[in-house]
Amino acid sequence: MLQTGDHIPDLTVQDHNGNPFQTSSLKGKKTILYFYPKDNTSGCTAEACNLNENLSAWADKGYQIVGVSPDSPTSHQKFMAKYQLNFTLLADTEKTLATAFGTWGEKSLYGKKYMGILRTTFVLDEQGVITHVIEKVNTKEHSQQLEVALQ
Repeated sequence: MLQTGDHIPDLTVQDHNGNPFQTSSLKGKKTILYFYPKDNTSGCTAEACNLNENLSAWADKGYQIVGVSPDSPTSHQKFMAKYQLNFTLLADTEKTLATAFGTWGEKSLYGKKYMGILRTTFVLDEQGVITHVIEKVNTKEHSQQLEVALQ
């Protein structure tokens, strides 16, 4: 998994509109880049809504929020419309970003092991350098968790 001090890789995926999105375009603005497993699931919805509710406070601090999951652009559009999300979601359908960032890995549920997204948030500076990594995300209070981490 990428760690504090690492530069983000320059990769291309699709955004929620199906347009190419290069991670290098994140440079120039501080970014909260969060990886989540799936649109329209309870934990992922709680996390997205919590970040969205605090979007203006993060913007006031100079941050943009970008979410990443393996869902399609169409799924992201429906998710965004349903919950009125006002930030970019990236469709990492081939797990390109998740693999590069180290957030695609083995998980366990009820004793069964499977591969999936390891819910993780990376905070980036304007140069695309990781300043903070949060691996134990509290989905219902993620914005507050980020505030504590960034103090």
